[in-house]
Amino acid sequence: MKALYYETFSGPVSVADVPVPEVPDGGALVRVGASGLCRSDWHAWAGHDDSVHLPHVPGHEFAGVVEAVGAGAERWRPGDRVTAPFVNGCGRCEWCRSGQAQVCPDQTQPGFTHWGSHAEFVAVRAADLNLVALPEGLPDSAAAALGCRFATAYRALTARAGLRPGEWVAVYGAGGVGLSAIAIARALGARPIAVDRSPAALEAAARIGAEHTLTAGPDVAEAVGELTSGGAHVAVDAVGSAETAVAGVRSLRRRGRHVQVGLLAGGLPVLPLDRVIAWELDLLGSHGMAAADYPGMLALVASGDLRPDELVGRTVGLAEAARLLPVTAPSTGITVLDPTLP
Repeated sequence: MKALYYETFSGPVSVADVPVPEVPDGGALVRVGASGLCRSDWHAWAGHDDSVHLPHVPGHEFAGVVEAVGAGAERWRPGDRVTAPFVNGCGRCEWCRSGQAQVCPDQTQPGFTHWGSHAEFVAVRAADLNLVALPEGLPDSAAAALGCRFATAYRALTARAGLRPGEWVAVYGAGGVGLSAIAIARALGARPIAVDRSPAALEAAARIGAEHTLTAGPDVAEAVGELTSGGAHVAVDAVGSAETAVAGVRSLRRRGRHVQVGLLAGGLPVLPLDRVIAWELDLLGSHGMAAADYPGMLALVASGDLRPDELVGRTVGLAEAARLLPVTAPSTGITVLDPTLP
C-alpha cells in the first residue's frame, strides 16, 4: 500500500510502498477514505512520544470502510463505514469494561503504538469495542476529525467540565481541537470565547460561533474576566504550553473548571495553586473519548447543531501531506489526507 513513512525522528517524510497491516485477532482492517493531519502527528514525528517506534507510518484520526475482520470480532462486517477514537482500549481491563477505554493501561493508538492511517489501510485492535458506525450523509472528510479533535473536545466539555447552557467557556487555541471545542460549545448552548495569536484563526472561530475573540497576550486572562463579569466558567487549553495553561486557570471565575487538552511538550507550567485553593478551581485532564461515548456527539451531528464539515479547510494527496506533516506553522481549519490522491 501507499503510505506516509519516516525512518528517523524529525527526518524526511516520504510516500512509500509498504506492506498492508495484518488483520489482528479481534480487530479489523479499515480501508482509509480520509485521514486528518493533526498536531499530534507532528509530535510523533518530532520524537515527543515514546510509544512510537521507527520506521513509522503516522496518522490517528480517520474514516473509512471495513476491509476485513479478524477472528473473534463479531459486530462488524466488510463494507461497514466506520471511524474510531484515537485511543483504542484493550476491551479486557476494568477501565474498558466500565466504558473508560480512553484511560486503558493497555491501550493502542494507530499512528503511535503501531502504523497509522496516513495510508491506504490501517489496523484497529479490539474492533468490537473501538469501531464506531458512521451515519449516512456524513462524508469521510468530515468524519475523519471525529476520532481525535471533535471527540477530544466533546468529552473535555461534557464529561470532564460538565459544560452547561449559558456558561462562558474560554478556549485557548483556535486550531483543530480549539475550533471543535468552540463549535461544540455553541451547539450545547454555551458562550465560547476564542483566544489565539492568529487573526485568521480568530476569524474562523467567529465564523463557527465564538461570541468573542481575543488576541493572545499577557493580559488576556484579565480581558476574559472583564468580558464575562468575573471570569469564564470553563477554560480549555487546546494549545499545550505553560503560557496558555496558566492563562486558562487565571481566566476562570470562582469555582471554575480548567481542562487541559493540549500536550505540554515544551515543559510543565507553574500553575497559580494559591488561586486554585482560594477560589476552589477544578483542574481536569482530558485524553480523547471512548467509542462508548460517541452517541451523544453523533446526535448533535445528526441534528445539524454540530457540523464538522465546516472545519475542513482542504483535502490533499499523499505527496502534499508528506510536505505538510513536518510543518509547525499553524493552519486554519482541518487538513484532510485522501490516500487515493497522489
